[in-house]
Amino acid sequence: MLTRRIVITAATVLATLSVPVTSYAEDDPKGDGGIECGLYDCEVEVDVPGKGGGQAGGSGSGSGSGSTDGTGGSGASDGRDPTDKTVCVYKLADPQPPAGSLDWKGHEPGDGAVYEQTCGWGDVDGDTITRMVWLADPPPQETVDPAVLAQRAVDSMTLLGPDIASPRAAGKYTVGVPMWMWVNQSATTYGPNTASATAGGVTVTASAEVSKIVWTMGDGASVTCTGPGTPYTSSEGMAQSPTCGHVYSKTSAGAQNSKFPVTATSTWTINWQGGGQAGQLTEVRQTNVQVAVGEVQVVR
Repeated sequence: MLTRRIVITAATVLATLSVPVTSYAEDDPKGDGGIECGLYDCEVEVDVPGKGGGQAGGSGSGSGSGSTDGTGGSGASDGRDPTDKTVCVYKLADPQPPAGSLDWKGHEPGDGAVYEQTCGWGDVDGDTITRMVWLADPPPQETVDPAVLAQRAVDSMTLLGPDIASPRAAGKYTVGVPMWMWVNQSATTYGPNTASATAGGVTVTASAEVSKIVWTMGDGASVTCTGPGTPYTSSEGMAQSPTCGHVYSKTSAGAQNSKFPVTATSTWTINWQGGGQAGQLTEVRQTNVQVAVGEVQVVR
């Protein structure tokens, strides 16, 4: 079992705890349940199922089995997968604990500093442990790749394929008659869409918008449109779309279900910046619709 140390604030500690005290729940079948309390906080040890045997490493001072950066030593000694990477982020406690607090680990204010340490395995946003630690020197911060944060921001946008307004599945289209194609615009189907992601004190902001839509028409033709298309109005008559259209030269009678399979594939272009860097990402999404195309019957 992995042992977590959870910080409990003064609001949850009985007012009678006016002096440092150490207590152990020796009858706890899941572990020793160690509790260390100071004037203003307590640290409680609880077992975390599913992480294998062993203890999370060491004291906050970096002595004993723990390492000086609070990562708890190697994964092989605490039951974790040795390929897992422990990521720790530190935040200077403000205000600093008063003299005599257990957070100082026997040191005095001014001798080093107390930090709030948050550690996770593989990702600080995943399974994490937060505790107060004393360090003699400012801690090394985990290096965060802004490009990774940019992708995380993009993933939070829920980018979708085109919201096709025309052609419609219920529509009836005719050989030789111009078809106008266009899409409805929203943040998730066309953009612009903006999101941010933060880790280790680095914030990256990404902005996404569809740069083009490629329509495969089911008859072997492909049409690339660099905008959302122009909605058709009856006043346009038999005119072709000025921005995004197609003219079928044969019916869909020979296609499966007597309809052409039309696919609209959007390319999202994402620009991001943060952490002293900037870059561009691309995402592709698509939407399908079945289109029936007939021909005009001439009555003689």
